[in-house]
Amino acid sequence: MAPERPTLVYDGSCGLCTDAAGLVRRWDRARRIDVVPFQDEARVARFGIAVSGYAAALHLLLPDGRVYAGADAVPPLVRLLPGKRWLGWPWAVPGVAGLARRGYAMIAARRHCIPGASVDGAATGSVGSPR
Repeated sequence: MAPERPTLVYDGSCGLCTDAAGLVRRWDRARRIDVVPFQDEARVARFGIAVSGYAAALHLLLPDGRVYAGADAVPPLVRLLPGKRWLGWPWAVPGVAGLARRGYAMIAARRHCIPGASVDGAATGSVGSPR
């Protein structure tokens, strides 16, 4: 089931992910985008994506049913943010999308080793903690 408005689903136990979600919240002053940690099972279960999929990468779900994951979510996400559309221009350069996917996968696989996530998995970053 598609969400009623654009929804960004991220790993709320990852400090890096939580900080990125907080940045999206700050940039989205009109609150056009729902920003939800995948650990909020009640809110994300209706979208039909397995928890393992959410755990592997952030997801941008659009009301028209399109779903973007990982680095592929960046261009459509920044298009939704007022004044941030220009951040998506690198994806128009041939080869950048592939490099972004590989870079995202490397960081995502090691994200819990990056400072900002506690040993028990609770985010310690102060920006945009899930509430």
